[in-house]
Amino acid sequence: MVTQCSFFFSLFRNMSSKSLRNEVTCSLCVKYFIDLVTLGCGHSFCMPCLCLYWEEGQWPPRCPVCRETPHQLSLKTNIILKTRVFLARRTGPYDVPRSAEKMCELHGKTKNLFCEITKEVLCLVCCMSVEHGAHTHCSVEWTAEEYRQRLLKIMRSVWEKIQENKRNLNRETNKIRTWESYVTMWKKMNQTQYWKMFYLVYYGEKHRLEKIEEESKEIFQQLKESQYNMDLKRKLLRQIYEELKELCCKSDMELIQNYLQDFVGESVQLHMPRPVVPQLSAWPIPGLIDWLNQFQGNRQTFCFHFNFAFTPCVPVFEDLRCLLAVPDGPGVNNSPPRSKYFLAWGAESFTSGQCYWEVDVAGCCNWAIGFCNDSWMRDSDMVLDSEGIFLLLCIRENSQCSFFTASPLSPQYVKRPLGRVGLFLDFDGGVVSFVNVANSSLICSFLSCSFSSPLRPFLCSGHS
Repeated sequence: MVTQCSFFFSLFRNMSSKSLRNEVTCSLCVKYFIDLVTLGCGHSFCMPCLCLYWEEGQWPPRCPVCRETPHQLSLKTNIILKTRVFLARRTGPYDVPRSAEKMCELHGKTKNLFCEITKEVLCLVCCMSVEHGAHTHCSVEWTAEEYRQRLLKIMRSVWEKIQENKRNLNRETNKIRTWESYVTMWKKMNQTQYWKMFYLVYYGEKHRLEKIEEESKEIFQQLKESQYNMDLKRKLLRQIYEELKELCCKSDMELIQNYLQDFVGESVQLHMPRPVVPQLSAWPIPGLIDWLNQFQGNRQTFCFHFNFAFTPCVPVFEDLRCLLAVPDGPGVNNSPPRSKYFLAWGAESFTSGQCYWEVDVAGCCNWAIGFCNDSWMRDSDMVLDSEGIFLLLCIRENSQCSFFTASPLSPQYVKRPLGRVGLFLDFDGGVVSFVNVANSSLICSFLSCSFSSPLRPFLCSGHS
């Protein structure tokens, strides 16, 4: 083993400085590879360099050298090249002359051993002294490599936090962008519902709209503050990541001397700002459910005859997941778990009049209910941008459930119902409404719709 190692060391010493430099250095940072990865095109880079490069560039990512777009973000490790980098670092870096090694002032020997107890770099004679003789010692090279691996582990954790903060910041920005238009539509939905019922037309409507305006301004301010805090965190995380990268790239001696245990420990426990979950209060509308029940006639909950099926994939949910997902950087997997879905649609369709029915969504976080035309019932056509669908969708993202309506796709910022959801169709008036039965409150409405074809009740639920 010793003979084999000596052979490799001799081989690297005989290599020209330029040849060694080209083979074992990253083209982005022009330093020794750290956490080396190789793309499908064959070019290799430091993982941190590639992360930072792709973070600043456009999506999809490209190879920094040949500009080829990887078919997949699966990165490979070149074991042979990684070994060469390790040996090159051991035989003395091209940018740090051997004379830079520290000499022991007391014994005139090279300081090439590290004391694990006193955290000092010592020569061999010092290690055998009374003061250090009982301590554990390792070579500077192996100690530096161990520290370097610890730093890389921390950097991976920081990078995951960078990506998490990026996703949250993008979502917070989207909430701010759509908030004002949503509040305007929410006011119109409630105003329309009050006028439909002729219930406290002036006082009830005026009081409700004032409350919505007051609450929406407060939530908007929370969103702006959250966006500001996340942007600050983005800059801090980037700074920490780059500082750790620079520390990894230092020579073995400098790395040992500058390795700060406290700094590394604190970087793992960085507090991450949590995104705001904007929810407008769903105030009860007295008499709403009684008013809606008149459109059931003799029908009861789940009164329709339903056709049903089970399927492992529903395009409408897959489309929604893709839209909500933010492309992750290399080394981060944020793919949601797959679900199994139950589909059901009404055996009878509606071409006129008004109807009301209820669905119990208790215990389910992935569901879609509403009305659709006949053509949308085919699996291949169940996509979000289809015409003739009027759906309320609930989808689970991590531990948070989000509300949307389709089509067009719009976020809904109201509290998720935990029990029955009521669906009201006014075919002649061009209105589809969804209500929280337990709270007797409006969830959302499609207003001024133009129904060009018969509509059927639709239900889909999924469990991970």
